[in-house]
Amino acid sequence: MPSEIQYGQYVRESTLKQRSVSYNDLTPKVELDGQGQAIPYQAPKLKLKSADIYNLLAPYFNVRLIEQVKAVFPLAIYLVLFQILILRQPIQEALLITGGLGAVIFGLMVFMEGLKLGLMPFGEIIGTNLPKKSPLPVVLLIAFLLGIGVTFAEPAIGALQAVGSIVNVEKAPFLSTLLGEWAGTLVLMVGMGVGLAAVLGTARFLYNWSLKPMIYMALVPTIALTIYCMGDPDLAKILGLAWDCGAVTTGPVTVPLVLALGIGIAASGGKGDSSLSGFGIVTLASLFPIIAVLCLAVYVSTVTTPEAIIAAAQAVSSAIEVAPAWHEITPWAEIKGGAQAIIPLVIFLFLVLKLVLREKVQDAGILTYGLILCVTGMMIFNVGLSYGLAKLGEQSGSMVPAAFKGIEAVAGSPLYTYALGIFIAGMFAWLLGFGATLAEPALNALGQTVETLTNGSFKKNTLMFAVSIGVGFGLSLGVMKIIFEWPIAYMVIIGYTLGIVLTALSTEEFVNVAWDSAGVTTGPITVPLVLAMGLGFGNAVDAVEGFGILSMASICPIVSVLITGLWVQRGSKKEQSAA
Repeated sequence: MPSEIQYGQYVRESTLKQRSVSYNDLTPKVELDGQGQAIPYQAPKLKLKSADIYNLLAPYFNVRLIEQVKAVFPLAIYLVLFQILILRQPIQEALLITGGLGAVIFGLMVFMEGLKLGLMPFGEIIGTNLPKKSPLPVVLLIAFLLGIGVTFAEPAIGALQAVGSIVNVEKAPFLSTLLGEWAGTLVLMVGMGVGLAAVLGTARFLYNWSLKPMIYMALVPTIALTIYCMGDPDLAKILGLAWDCGAVTTGPVTVPLVLALGIGIAASGGKGDSSLSGFGIVTLASLFPIIAVLCLAVYVSTVTTPEAIIAAAQAVSSAIEVAPAWHEITPWAEIKGGAQAIIPLVIFLFLVLKLVLREKVQDAGILTYGLILCVTGMMIFNVGLSYGLAKLGEQSGSMVPAAFKGIEAVAGSPLYTYALGIFIAGMFAWLLGFGATLAEPALNALGQTVETLTNGSFKKNTLMFAVSIGVGFGLSLGVMKIIFEWPIAYMVIIGYTLGIVLTALSTEEFVNVAWDSAGVTTGPITVPLVLAMGLGFGNAVDAVEGFGILSMASICPIVSVLITGLWVQRGSKKEQSAA
């Protein structure tokens, strides 16, 4: 025993009030019967008070709730303060919007938890076992079908159909019919684009193909179709939608599930240790849907005419209105949509597991619980999207033009001089894009991965700021496109041409990072908000359509990260030469 102890040690011991508890005091005493045999112990039924239940569940929910609050709350506060302080306008339907935002937060929390417990284990099991038990054609077919299924389950996809009613059929007939009558086919084509990306991405994992040639080959038909549609005034109006669809597909369902399948296949093929594993599918999944939507638009233009679409819309509007069925009315329509998005995907994954892999479902209770959470979360999220996020985005978008233009909704508009108002509108979009991207959890994870793969030469914070600045400029350019009615075709061609040049100058390592970074900028919160804001903005300035903002928010971070990567490369070469 030491005769002296440090005072700090004494304080720690006395403050913590530690004491020893014998293990024997925690276990029941063994009771014996008349023959000396131990009597089986019957554990008493556990009784929990309300306070005990709260103490057990509070840490579990708080962590998951705070994650979603961080994604939604700052954006909502920013939009509210901008509208009140800069535009000097009250928030309309504030109580309803607040309730909707609460539903978005809670629904997304429940959905993401269900994704981790229910859908992700399916993807990991299938990705690991499928290449071992099935030939390559079957593997690629399932990857293709999975790409279609995850697209329907993507939360942001519902936002495309939700904003379809905002489009003026007389100004943009093809755009209106794609988001209306052809909405189901539109989502299917987007899904087929993602499915094709999953097939090629999986093949890349297996054969260790370079991403650069795949990007070049994907951009050739994309740009060619864009130029073709640009030549038709009516088809040109769908270009913004087509390029935005590339951003919508890379969300919290598509990326984890498809990546889990691809990486699992790569690992089973002996190539899972490559530093490129995990990169590439996201890039391709943001390019091929654009091609799919452009092809659909061209096909629609061959089977109908703008005049026929407008006449059909007028006939519907003049017809005797029939009360919609109960399941077609909000919020039941959103609830039905949530179930339709998740349940078919779950059935597909289950059939693959049982019929193709002949594997037993491990931890069936936990998986079932996770799948129930997925469906429930998607339903709640859809309701919150309609009542909260979409309303707030549309309201903000329709109010911002009052800074430089007179609009009926804002008395005394324009609020500022034209030049200052345009600057305010641009800064509004830039700050929105910068802040929303910087708060994106997926970007933080990507930054950490990149710092590890580059041995610290490309810092996490450097990547995060490069992506966020790029998204900010992208949103600003998208807003300017709506204000001045710049053709989206010229903007994407210039942007992607610059991206191709920078890609050719960059190493494979930085190319993978840059092109995949565009996928993490479009989360389930950002996409519906920006879509609704863009369409509200477009209606306020009498633009033909308000699409195209998301597409610019995808190309600009690619350019900014590639430029940053070249700068990092140059700095590394200088350090090596100095050494």
